[in-house]
Amino acid sequence: MMKEAILSAVVLSLGVTGLLQAQDGELHGVVDLTFQGKYVWRGFDIYEDKSAIQSSIDLDLFGTGFGASVMGHRANSAEFENRERWDYTLYYQNRLFGEEPYTTNYRVGWVYYDYPDQPKKGTMMAPNASLQELHAVLSWPKICPAGFVPTYVLVKMWPSASNSFSGTRSSMLPSPPFGGSASGWAHIFMLDYGLSLEGLLPDAPNQVLRLHSELVYNDGVGPAGQSVDHDWSNVVFGVATDFDLGHNITLTPAVYHQITMEKTVNDDKDETWVTVGAKYEF
Repeated sequence: MMKEAILSAVVLSLGVTGLLQAQDGELHGVVDLTFQGKYVWRGFDIYEDKSAIQSSIDLDLFGTGFGASVMGHRANSAEFENRERWDYTLYYQNRLFGEEPYTTNYRVGWVYYDYPDQPKKGTMMAPNASLQELHAVLSWPKICPAGFVPTYVLVKMWPSASNSFSGTRSSMLPSPPFGGSASGWAHIFMLDYGLSLEGLLPDAPNQVLRLHSELVYNDGVGPAGQSVDHDWSNVVFGVATDFDLGHNITLTPAVYHQITMEKTVNDDKDETWVTVGAKYEF
C-alpha cells in the first residue's frame, strides 16, 4: 500500500505542475483501428491464437502533458466474448533535462481494465475480472549515439474488486494452473531503432522501419488468476512501418515474434503474429 500511495502522489504532483505550466493549446488526438492476427499481451496469449480487433482513441489534453485514452480488445471468435476488455487510461507525460544527452522522456499513468460482459461486483461463483494498474515509463532518446532508444517500464497491477476473478478463483483452486494473484509488479525493458531505407518506394524516398524489442520480468502477476512464476517471462521482436495515405490517415503493418521462457505465462514457446492498423490524427 505504501508503494501505491507513493506512485499516486507522484502522478498528482506532476499533474499539478503540468497544469500550472500549461499554455493555451488545442485538443489533439488519434483514432486507431487495428487488426491483430493474435492478441498477445505481456506474454499472455489472451485469445488462444485467435485474431482480434483493437480500437482506440487517445486524446492530448490541450498541450498540458495530460492525456486520456480508451482502448477496446475483442476477439473475432464468438467463444471469447466474455474476455472482451476495455482499457481506460489517464496519464501525464513530459521531458526532463532539456537537450542534454541524458534527456529523459517520462510518462506516469493509471489504467482501469474493464470486462463489460462479466459481473461488476462479483460473487464466489461468478467473480469480477476487472483490474487496475499504475505505470511509469522512462525513455532515453539521445543516450545511445547509434540511434537506439532504450525504454524502461515499471508496472504495478492489482484486482479492482474484492471478489475479483484472480483473488477468488486463486483462493478456491490449487496451483497449478491457478493459485496465483493479479496483484504484483512487472518490469519491461525495451529497445527501439528506426532504420531508414531510402528509395524503397517511389512516393516515400525515406521509408522508416521501426525495429522493436522488449524483455519482460513478471514478478508473479497472473491477470486471470494463473499461478505465474517470478521470472523472466518472454522476449518480443517486431518490425513496423507507416504509409501516409493522406488526409491525416496512416496505415501501419507490423509483424512480431515472441520467445517464451516461462510456461506459466504462455504454453507456446514461440508466437508469431501480424497486425495492420489504420489511424486518423486530428
